[in-house]
Amino acid sequence: MIKGVGGKILWIDLTTKEIEKRPLDEELIQKYLLGAGLLSKVIYDQTDADTDPLSPENVLGMATGLLTGSMFPQASRHVIAALSPLTDIWGESHAAGFWGPELKLAGYDAIFFTGASEKPVYLNIRNEKVEILDASDLWGKDVFETDDILRERHGIRCRTLAIGQAGENLVRFAAIMNDRDRASARSGLGAVMGAKKLKAICIRGTGKIEVAEPDVYLKRMDEFHRRMLDNPFTPDRAKYGTTSLIELMQSIGRLPSYNMRQGVFEGSDKIGGEAITEDYLVKPRSDWACLQRCGRYTRVSKGPYCYEGGSPEFESQSALGSRCGNENLESILYSHHLANQYGMDTISLGATISWAMEAWDEGLITEEDTGGIDLGWGNHEAIVKLTKMIAHREGFGDVLAEGSQRAAEKIGRGSEEFVMTVKKQEIAGQEPRAQKSMGLAAVTAARGADHLYAFPVLDEVGFDEEIKERFGEEYLPEMAQRLNPKYKGIMVAESENYMVVVESVGLCKYGTQIPPEFYYDDVVVALRIHNGLEFTAKELREIGERIVNLNRLFNARRGVTRKDDQLPKRLTDVPAPKGPSKGEVVELNEMLDEYYEIRGWDPETGLPTKETLKRLNLPVN
Repeated sequence: MIKGVGGKILWIDLTTKEIEKRPLDEELIQKYLLGAGLLSKVIYDQTDADTDPLSPENVLGMATGLLTGSMFPQASRHVIAALSPLTDIWGESHAAGFWGPELKLAGYDAIFFTGASEKPVYLNIRNEKVEILDASDLWGKDVFETDDILRERHGIRCRTLAIGQAGENLVRFAAIMNDRDRASARSGLGAVMGAKKLKAICIRGTGKIEVAEPDVYLKRMDEFHRRMLDNPFTPDRAKYGTTSLIELMQSIGRLPSYNMRQGVFEGSDKIGGEAITEDYLVKPRSDWACLQRCGRYTRVSKGPYCYEGGSPEFESQSALGSRCGNENLESILYSHHLANQYGMDTISLGATISWAMEAWDEGLITEEDTGGIDLGWGNHEAIVKLTKMIAHREGFGDVLAEGSQRAAEKIGRGSEEFVMTVKKQEIAGQEPRAQKSMGLAAVTAARGADHLYAFPVLDEVGFDEEIKERFGEEYLPEMAQRLNPKYKGIMVAESENYMVVVESVGLCKYGTQIPPEFYYDDVVVALRIHNGLEFTAKELREIGERIVNLNRLFNARRGVTRKDDQLPKRLTDVPAPKGPSKGEVVELNEMLDEYYEIRGWDPETGLPTKETLKRLNLPVN
C-alpha cells in the first residue's frame, strides 16, 4: 500500500450532486504518478475532440503530488487541469500554498468535477464529511471576501480555493486562487469553475500523513534541507523572491517590453526587486515546507494605489510593467493585487493590454473602441481601470476578456499582427530572441505559450557543470549558450520530461530546475522514504516522457500539429532592435526538427509515431 498519500479520490457530479469516494488506483500511480500525470490520464479518457471547454461535459481535475505535504523542500504544490476555454486544448495550471497539503490531510489526493450546477455551490470538506453547499450568497464576491466568509463559517484554520468575479464572468484567462493570493493562473481554468457554477472548495483536514521509512525519514529530509539552504541562490531568493529577475532579464535582454517589441526596458530599475524590497516590502512569505520564501507581502500605504497583501512576482512585474511600457511601480503592485482579488492570470492580462496598447499606437484602436480610455504606452491609470473592467466584462473590458487573439479577431484592421500568443495563449515574460530555448519551449508546451512546462533555464546564466552532469560533456559549449540554437531541442525535451515528473510529485521548480539542486536520484529517494515506491531514475524519465506524449495526443485530438508549433513572426523574422541580444531572431524550425527527432515524433506532422506510442504503452489510433 502506498504511504504518504490520502488514499482516496473524490468524484463530484455537480449536475446530480452525487459524491463518490474512490480508492487511489495504485496501478495508475505506477504509470503516471499523481498530480499532473494522473490528471493527464483521467481527463484524456473522460473528454473527446468535441468537448466544449465551458460545457458540463468538460472535466475539471485538481490533484496533489505524491510528495505534497511531505518535508521535502517546497513540497507544497497542487495541479488543476481541464480543457482550456482560452486555447481549446489541454489546460493545466499549478500553485503552491497550503491548500494542497490540507486536501491530503483530509484524506484525499485528487478531486474531479463533472457536470454543472444550476445555481452557485461550493464544496466543503472536513475529513470524511464532504458536502455540496449553496453559494448563492458568495456569488458576486471577490476572492478575499469569499475566503473571509468561508473561514468565518467553517473555522479560521480551513483552507480555501475560489474564483472571483473574473471566473464567474467567464473571462477566458480567469484564475483559480487558493490561500487568497496563490494563483493557478494559466489556461483560464477559473472560467471552467464559473461555467460549472462552482465558487469554491473549502477544506479542513486533521488527519496524518504516514511515511514509509520513519526511521530514516527525518535524517534524509534534513540532508535535503541543508542542501537547499546551502545553495548559493537561496539567500537572494529569500531576500527578493523572483522580483530581482527584472534586473537579471534586463541584463541579458530578455525582459519583454512594449508588447515584445524589444527585450530591454529603460525604466527597469524603477520596477525591479531592489525598488520593491526597499520601499514596499513588509515581509517574505513561504508556502508549505518552503525554504526559499520567494513569496512577498507588500504594502502601498497611501495614494490611489493603496493596498496591503500578496506581492507580484517577476511575471506580473513584467506583464503589467515593462510589457506595457509602465514604470509606475505602485500601479503594478495594485493591478496585481486586483488580479488576485478578482481572480485573473496576470500574464494574459498584461499581454492582452499591451497588445491593445500597440494597436492603439499604430492607430488601429481608437477612443471609439475603448470608450474614451487613452491606451498610450505606460498609461498606468488605464492599466488599473482595464483590470477592473476586464474582470467585470464592462465596456472595452468585455473585448479584452476574450484574450488578445480573440480580441484581435474581433477588432481586425490588422491588429492581429501584434498578437503575441502561441495556440491562443499569451507568451510569458521571456523574450525568446535572448534565449533560444525559451522560444522552443513556448511552442512545444502542451498548454500553449508556456515557459514552465519545460522551464529550460540551464542555459540562462551559465550552468555548465549542471549541463555536463545532466546531459553530457559532448553538448558543451553549445547547449550552455543561450543565443545558440544547437542542442536546444534535446534540452527542452529532456526538461519537459523532468518538469512533468516534478509537477506529478508536488514539488516546486525552484530547487529542482533552478537553482539546479535536486534531480531524479533525489526524487527516487524521496518517493522511497515517503511513499514506499521503488522507482529508478530511468523509470521516472519514462513516466515523464509518457505524460508529455499523452498531452500531445490530447492536443492532436483537438487538431494540433506542427503547423501550430509556431511563434509570432516578430520573434522569428524581426531581429531584436536593441540591448544585449540585438540582431537576434529565434531559429525555430531548426530547433523543432531536433526536438521532434529526440521525441520520436514525425517531423512533418509533429505527432508521436506509432513506434513511440507503443514503446510508452499509449493508445495508437
